[in-house]
Amino acid sequence: MGCSASRSEPFEPHNSKTCAASTSLLSMNTRLLKTIGLAGVLAAALGFPAVMSDYWTYVLTIAFFYAAMAASWNLLAGYTGQFSLGHHTFAMISAYTSTLLMAKAEVGFGPGIAAGILLAVVLSWALGVVCLKVHGLYLALITWAFAEVARNYLRMHFTFTGGDRGLDSALLFGTLKPLPYYYLFLGILVFTVGIIAVIMYSRMGYYLRAIRDDAIAARSMGVHIVRYKVLTFIIASALAGMAGAFYGHSIGLISPVMGDFNEMAMIIIFVVIGGMRTQTGPVAGAIVIRIALELLREQSEIRIVILSILVILIMRFFNGGLMELVHRLPQWLHLGGRESVSAYDK
Repeated sequence: MGCSASRSEPFEPHNSKTCAASTSLLSMNTRLLKTIGLAGVLAAALGFPAVMSDYWTYVLTIAFFYAAMAASWNLLAGYTGQFSLGHHTFAMISAYTSTLLMAKAEVGFGPGIAAGILLAVVLSWALGVVCLKVHGLYLALITWAFAEVARNYLRMHFTFTGGDRGLDSALLFGTLKPLPYYYLFLGILVFTVGIIAVIMYSRMGYYLRAIRDDAIAARSMGVHIVRYKVLTFIIASALAGMAGAFYGHSIGLISPVMGDFNEMAMIIIFVVIGGMRTQTGPVAGAIVIRIALELLREQSEIRIVILSILVILIMRFFNGGLMELVHRLPQWLHLGGRESVSAYDK
């Protein structure tokens, strides 16, 4: 009798050791395959610029930036259940801080970027202390209001921030050639995903899942809910600030468009399509959608319509996103494999 039968018939102990060994071996094989797969994807990413034009290198560079933003937002919304609508604002604030310090105070790239990330941390701490005692719609509204205040401040104080015209930002590598920025944002993406993986496989990760699933039960078990919510908010905002600061010094011009709500909507779409509450889903979603949008650039009138329909279909049939689709394929092909992954079952 197999392991599946022994789970439903607990009075057959002679299979318990065999099932435990099989489960452990399967888990080890799964981790090994994931490691090999991720290593292969990273090796391919490192070699892509050798066979791609500068245009597609730039497209992937921007995709890596959005993938890092999506992954860090997924840490907050997907794993902790805190639906923030101001995540993109920390990237904008960090970019403006670094650019303004370099232009007004003549500091270098290192201090400017560090100051941008630090300001993102301080503001996220202050906002977190104020608003993370609420959740759901109330948290979404508060973070949206914060984002709009920040964006409109930058638009109105044009003598200092450049207003809607934006600000010229110093280029980190002194060139607009996309190749060095490609590897820069690939590194930022790997760092972001790595930090999130360490968190989610640690004790803190279990606390975050507990808070998301049942805050009252988590509190009764001794989890300091507000402390971990604020800490997660700070980490996610710092990662967004880091990506935003480097992004500002890669495009040569920053503007309040970085804080437009459309940017936040795109980040959410990347996470939903890729697979919320998965580590690779937001990355896959951002890269796939950014490439698809570029391929549909000549059909600019309908590409957003196509994207909207895609979101509706995925939410209806694959609420686990692309990751659920990947896990279902072996079953459809009669190759076995794991059960489907749903964003609402994890």
